[in-house]
Amino acid sequence: MSKGRTSAGVYTGWFLAPAVVLYTVLFVVPVVAGLGYSLTNWNSMSDTVKFIGLANFQEIFTPNSAYLKSLYITLVFTLFTIVTKGGIGLALALLVNGGIRSKNALRSVYFLPQTLSPLIIGIVFVSVLSPGGVINSTLRGAGLGGLAHNWLVDPKVVLASTIGVESWRMIGWNMVILLAGLQTIPQDYYEAASLDGASYWMQLRKITLPLLMPALTITTVLNTIHGLKTFDLIFALTGGGPGSLTEVLNIAVFHEFSTGRYGMATALGVVIFAITAIIALTIKNAMMRNVVEA
Repeated sequence: MSKGRTSAGVYTGWFLAPAVVLYTVLFVVPVVAGLGYSLTNWNSMSDTVKFIGLANFQEIFTPNSAYLKSLYITLVFTLFTIVTKGGIGLALALLVNGGIRSKNALRSVYFLPQTLSPLIIGIVFVSVLSPGGVINSTLRGAGLGGLAHNWLVDPKVVLASTIGVESWRMIGWNMVILLAGLQTIPQDYYEAASLDGASYWMQLRKITLPLLMPALTITTVLNTIHGLKTFDLIFALTGGGPGSLTEVLNIAVFHEFSTGRYGMATALGVVIFAITAIIALTIKNAMMRNVVEA
């Protein structure tokens, strides 16, 4: 028996070796190299790369720095997109999981934006949100011209506009994940609760949400990662403007690379990686404590 187990372990190791090598080459090595370059003054103005320790990180976390402002914008964007994508996605999942007609067609319609490139969506919404675009034309046609804005230029609404577009893009994806979770909940629980006189809202609070926690954890963690790492959609919509009002961290990384400050750009990338890992793991561990087995 021991010899058989040893042989199986050897074969398993050989099968895993290619994946381990690829993971090491494509992930571990770049991460370690990036961490090393983040501690240097690597830039396009010098032929030499000098070790400068934590100087780049000190500059990033200097009070009132532009980088801290970008971090704040990133966190606000992430928080509000988590709430809107998750909340509306859950509402749609509950809707299409019911007995309404054409629910299969509705699933496809809601999920359709997720199949499009964020860059393409951003380019399309530049026109939709322009002063003469569909949104403003609809508002004026409904007699609500006072609500019309230059959505991607007005400092009061530009960040909210990017949050709205990102939420619209990802709501269908959240709906599909949560719908899959809803369909794993045994109907016997609802039938027993109905016989006991439990209302819909009581069933939602006591049965649906606790048993849906694994799916909610998945969507929340992935929404967090998407929010903290966002780039292409906001870059297409505003380029980080007006001014720096929508300059999230990855756009700051892009700007630093564009100006040749590769060491600083890499340091910002390390900050994004660390913050994403810490927040995502914290949310996962906090939510998984409330998981209830069906």
